[in-house]
Amino acid sequence: MAATPKKKRTAARILAVGAGLATVGALVAALPAGASGTKGGGNHGRYVDVQLLSFNDLHGNLEPPTGSAGRLTRLKEDGTTETLNDVGGVEYLATHLRQAREGNRYSVTAAAGDMIGASPLLSGLFHDEPTIEALNKLKLDVTSVGNHEFDEGARELARIQNGGCHPTAGCFEKGKRFRGADFPYLAANVTNEKSGKPLLDPYFVWERNGVKIGFIGVTLEGTANIVSAEGIKGLKFGDEVETINKYAKVLERKGVKSIVALLHEGGLPASGAYNYDCDSPGPGNGISGPIVDIAKNVSPQVDALVTGHTHQAYACTIPDPSGKPRTVTSAASFGRLYTDTTLTYDRRTKDIVRTAVASANHVVSRDVPKAEDMSRLITRWNALAAPIASRPVGYISADIDNPLDATAYEKPLGNLIADAQLEGMAPADKGGAQLALMNPGGVRAPLVHKASGAEGDGVVTYGEAYTVQPFTNMMTAVDLTGAQLITTLQQQVSGANQAAPKILQISKGLTYTLDMTKAGADRIVVSSVKLNGEAIDPSKTYRVAMNEFLAGGGDGFAVLKEHKNKLVGASDLDMFTAYLAAHSTPSAPLAPPVTGRITVVK
Repeated sequence: MAATPKKKRTAARILAVGAGLATVGALVAALPAGASGTKGGGNHGRYVDVQLLSFNDLHGNLEPPTGSAGRLTRLKEDGTTETLNDVGGVEYLATHLRQAREGNRYSVTAAAGDMIGASPLLSGLFHDEPTIEALNKLKLDVTSVGNHEFDEGARELARIQNGGCHPTAGCFEKGKRFRGADFPYLAANVTNEKSGKPLLDPYFVWERNGVKIGFIGVTLEGTANIVSAEGIKGLKFGDEVETINKYAKVLERKGVKSIVALLHEGGLPASGAYNYDCDSPGPGNGISGPIVDIAKNVSPQVDALVTGHTHQAYACTIPDPSGKPRTVTSAASFGRLYTDTTLTYDRRTKDIVRTAVASANHVVSRDVPKAEDMSRLITRWNALAAPIASRPVGYISADIDNPLDATAYEKPLGNLIADAQLEGMAPADKGGAQLALMNPGGVRAPLVHKASGAEGDGVVTYGEAYTVQPFTNMMTAVDLTGAQLITTLQQQVSGANQAAPKILQISKGLTYTLDMTKAGADRIVVSSVKLNGEAIDPSKTYRVAMNEFLAGGGDGFAVLKEHKNKLVGASDLDMFTAYLAAHSTPSAPLAPPVTGRITVVK
């Protein structure tokens, strides 16, 4: 048997970093001659089927996600699609995982990062202790870190792993001390700049009855560009491929030949349907994005890649460097899906029979019984959060959506938030902003008209507003030249963002054309960029509102670091709730903003 979780956790240390501190998408082929793999992996026989259950990007979504965050698209046999409403929620995820494990003696559960961070109020208010408690109950065996595990910095991540009360908020429940994660967080490519040593354990070996599978965990190399710099001082984020290949050799030397990479980086399937066949017309042909090049270069020693970050669903086979197809999976986000992968282990070679690997994504439907232990957990933490969470902050007349579709570039909720930020920073004494820019990844959930509790339909509670904007970034107003503003728009679709565009949400008055038939920076039609109907003057100075994350060049917008005359204002959440309060009443609720600020050519 593997080491007990608590014993394992003692090895998952965090080193000092200084003061800053799918449908079936795998090949299903006949086993080699003489194989006799058994369902659930019997103790005898050469071949053992190991069940790998995996998910990613939970983001503290303990309660069932609402609106578009709680939907999936399914591809039907006739080629049309249908929407699956009401999916996800940890009470249902727990039941599905527990049912999936039944009859499987060899079952391991792994995740690919962003278990915490950008969480709804129920978890975020308590620095994600509720989510870690839930994952412990789910019997998660191992996870990689994601970029959001660093939202509160490396020191807080150390507390999440090892336990202890929050340094400023203290203990949230009288007489109880946070125990930390029972499972190891892996961060093979996150190292101390001075010592070169990994911040966390780089790998974990799961073992049962002599069957050993090694897990290597990495986050995307670009993590430093998408988290607050202050919390990761002294840390270096290394190349994903180099790191995985390095530790694959380490595991091989230790006699562990069956290896799975947990990688918080992902791809973009050609369809948003969770069961889209991304192996059509050939292995991996239906997926693009960073994961493709990574998968093609990760050592053939690695038998499967569990990925995340892009919040997409896929179960593909992408050829490894030797040209052989290899399973690469992702289970969307927010606990709406889980992936079930069969790894057939050969006791003689101690390796996975790659041609027998099979993988598929499964919907976390809500037509199963709720897991009672999860219901009790949610009720307990909700009681602590209720005085803050239930306070009304505004009123809406209909859903204000935040589509998860990667091609939904302009979003109604994004427009609303950008307008709120402009209004908050426009007064002369607040910054004199003329326009506002909002990073799309900072908008975490839709506003849903249907009541989530006893507040009544159309009422926006503080908890719901927090779920939309959980980072509490401080707002700034800065000087940018017109040329810098145009470069900012071009950086949405070029450089670090060329493969996976990050389209900023923009305030009213700013308009432009995005031509997706072109490539790179040429996708921005420069002559179309206008503010209140007037063309942007490259030599003129504009006052622009944005959060501190963007002002620091986050999300690949390096030009924004060149700003001048920065004035810091209130938090983004405060501006959002203030805007809701100023523009809505029970008798005159706020309507969803219309789109059309960005004209998209496809």
